[in-house]
Amino acid sequence: MSSKPEITVYGTNWCSDCRRSLRFLDKHQIPHIYVDIGQDPAGKAYVLEVNNGKRIVPTIKFRDGSILVEPSDAKLAKKIKIQNRRANSPRSIFQGLWTKRSR
Repeated sequence: MSSKPEITVYGTNWCSDCRRSLRFLDKHQIPHIYVDIGQDPAGKAYVLEVNNGKRIVPTIKFRDGSILVEPSDAKLAKKIKIQNRRANSPRSIFQGLWTKRSR
């Protein structure tokens, strides 16, 4: 088994979706490489290439060559085959609203 992470996250430090995806991977202890496309011209070129000239982040590349662009936590969990109860729970979407209104 290779020790090299199977996931590369291309993003920027100002992107909230990038931070969310990185938090998700960290929370589930999924090894990954982060490429800040604001600092890495090759990373920026890759993102532009796979997104038809658009700078869309996060762009997440997997070892099998597939990519996800701006994935939700649920889509990321499905791709890496982990259980993400919060993302998969229909009640979790409304739980915060219910809690706030019941006070």
